Amino acid sequence: MYVSTFIDQEVTVNEHGPTRRSILKSVGGLSAAMALGGAGVLGTASAASAAGDGFGLRIVDHNEGDARMWYYRFQTDAIGWQPAVNVLLPDDYHTSGRTYPVLYLFHGGGTDQDFITFDRLGIRAWTAGRPLIVVMPDGGHAGWYSNPVSSNTGPRNWEHFHINQLLPWVEANFRTFAEYDGRAVGGFSMGGFGALKYAAKYWGHFASVSAHSGPASVRRDGGAVVHWANLSSAALDLAGGTVYGVPWDQARVTADNPVERIESYRNKRVFLVAGTSPDPTNAFDSFNETQVLAGQREFRGLLDQAGIPHEWHEEPGGHFVRDYMMWRDLDGIIDRLRKA
Repeated sequence: MYVSTFIDQEVTVNEHGPTRRSILKSVGGLSAAMALGGAGVLGTASAASAAGDGFGLRIVDHNEGDARMWYYRFQTDAIGWQPAVNVLLPDDYHTSGRTYPVLYLFHGGGTDQDFITFDRLGIRAWTAGRPLIVVMPDGGHAGWYSNPVSSNTGPRNWEHFHINQLLPWVEANFRTFAEYDGRAVGGFSMGGFGALKYAAKYWGHFASVSAHSGPASVRRDGGAVVHWANLSSAALDLAGGTVYGVPWDQARVTADNPVERIESYRNKRVFLVAGTSPDPTNAFDSFNETQVLAGQREFRGLLDQAGIPHEWHEEPGGHFVRDYMMWRDLDGIIDRLRKA
């Protein structure tokens, strides 16, 4: 579910970089990295030279040759293969000496989706001149931003990788605000679900959350989204294992379901986009965005009842990234977060 198939733009991928120039060792522990009170030593780390290992991540490939887009691939016990991340820096990062807010931006599901998805779509142009670091990691073909109940192909603990390893690693190696008001999370499709999920489960980590065609209600219509998460993960990622188990691990479903975590969105910026007219001749597009639209409407109604402000957009078309909505979202993220 939530696969994008419209990407066909050419992109240069930073997969083979120069020899690492120097090592900046990660400092502090996980608790320090997650501290919310102030930037601290992790938030002031410099990235004038190459990033280093830490927090369970060992760099096995990297490229820091591009002025803005830095690429890393890791060995980690959390994932049974070597996931990668693109870190997009502001135009003036290397000369300003400033500390920046950061957006963790998650891709959708499918075999054509990975850490370079948003580079294909135009994230460099969208962020030109904007004082924001954007971190775009792998999330698996159908990882669902979760630690699965079962896997028959080795570890696929994406939630642990993103929250307990990648986030503190970023804050140890780049000049980011390591605090609530310094972080946003967003994504498209499966990644929009991941953003909504992380913003609720890790309430103190993210001050802004954005879901572009991301499902916000997973139990509706007989649990259509949960069933699809199980089916897609079994087929594409887990060799028959599942994200939520069969029968479902009900506690996990509740913990991940945005409509059951409404109070967790209080005092956050919430930004939602859904399409109103998916292609009726395309069953995949129609099923995806019909579920997204209905689930977001349910979610919005509950936010309204709770008196929680949110920004929502229902737009023509189906299940795809709308660049004009991304531009609007990025401006809102920068307005909400601590200024560089």
